[in-house]
Amino acid sequence: MKILVAIAFFLIIFSMGSALVYLMKDKGRSNRTVKALAYRVGFSISLFILILLANHFGFIQPTGIR
Repeated sequence: MKILVAIAFFLIIFSMGSALVYLMKDKGRSNRTVKALAYRVGFSISLFILILLANHFGFIQPTGIR
């Protein structure tokens, strides 16, 4: 489970970085920035749903605040 979460975080950071590169390179003349940010939103929602499902099925356990 930790590996899946780490991969999802890497994909989110990578898509944010590529959006920044496209923004600087294209200067707003193409849709590549919008597509990269849309992928970031999709990855973030997927990660959230993955964490909810993992909690529901018992793959992860809440530890609480100690």
